[in-house]
Amino acid sequence: MHLRKNLICLWVYWAALSFPAHGADTSTLAIPSPQVRVVIAENPHAIVAFEPQPKIVQSMVDHGILKLTGETDLKRAWRTFVSTQDIVGIKVYSAPGANSGTRPAVVGAVVEGLLKAGLPPSHIIIWDKRLLDLRLAGFDDLARQYNVRLAGAADSGFDENVYYDNSIIGTLMAGDLDFDRSGNTTGRNSYLSKLLTTTLTKIINISPLLNHNFAGVCGNLYSLAMGSVDNTLRFEASAQRLATAVPEIYAKPALSDHVVLNITDALIGQYQGEQTSLLHYSVPLNQIWLSKDPVALDVLAIHELDQERQERKILAAKDTSELYKNAAFFLELGVDDPAKIRVELAK
Repeated sequence: MHLRKNLICLWVYWAALSFPAHGADTSTLAIPSPQVRVVIAENPHAIVAFEPQPKIVQSMVDHGILKLTGETDLKRAWRTFVSTQDIVGIKVYSAPGANSGTRPAVVGAVVEGLLKAGLPPSHIIIWDKRLLDLRLAGFDDLARQYNVRLAGAADSGFDENVYYDNSIIGTLMAGDLDFDRSGNTTGRNSYLSKLLTTTLTKIINISPLLNHNFAGVCGNLYSLAMGSVDNTLRFEASAQRLATAVPEIYAKPALSDHVVLNITDALIGQYQGEQTSLLHYSVPLNQIWLSKDPVALDVLAIHELDQERQERKILAAKDTSELYKNAAFFLELGVDDPAKIRVELAK
């Protein structure tokens, strides 16, 4: 079931709660209004035999950007997010590969838009936590095609002056800054990549519609937060730990202050499997979602994945709403209330 159909139920439920019955006293009733926009671009031919069709995907991204910005010219539309002086990092989630992670066709469409906006190819960096994952997912070919750069957050090194401090002690591994620098075997700091603290000026976040057992979805919040710092294994096996760490890391100025656009690659939705590509637990949705609000996108993504599981009578996922409540209420990173999200279709 596609997201726009699922949202009908949400809006009907919200309306029933929000609007009074005929004849009721409305003198003190405040009606909430949608505050956040999510644009959905859809084309039923975007996926053929689980393969994205690049020209159609390009058109979907173009229409989505125009709808989100209200512009009629693509160059002006992209210029509302970036300037030609920016070093723009396109954050992807590549560990599951090209079938279930962020799809290169969507990233290619964004690169095309940035080039139309006048950015030099050298100012565009496709990145994730590890270069190896990027290459295995096919982003090496994409980088060569457009002459843009690839970067791994871990491969770029970590900044000893910028870190996230959490009381949970982690077992350090090779590649973690404190392990490599001092030989420590445990640590409570997660250091931000130098790619974030010294290089990028703007971030465009593109995450797949892919389930995560403890975060709900490998979405815009989780992907950026866990992909930007070291010493993250201490958080990964607990929904409660992720609920605290993910929004707090995302809120670091080197991350959240530079995110200008969030995109959910909903060409295919995988509702089971996490980092393992399992197409038999996947459904083509032929959609791309765009918003300035990462929380809204992730909340809608979790709702969509829940609906897909319910239709197939698969055991419901664990409640992961605490992460998004923390992000919305305590850190003000976005909106987690569906009644405050306005979904618009790009045509």
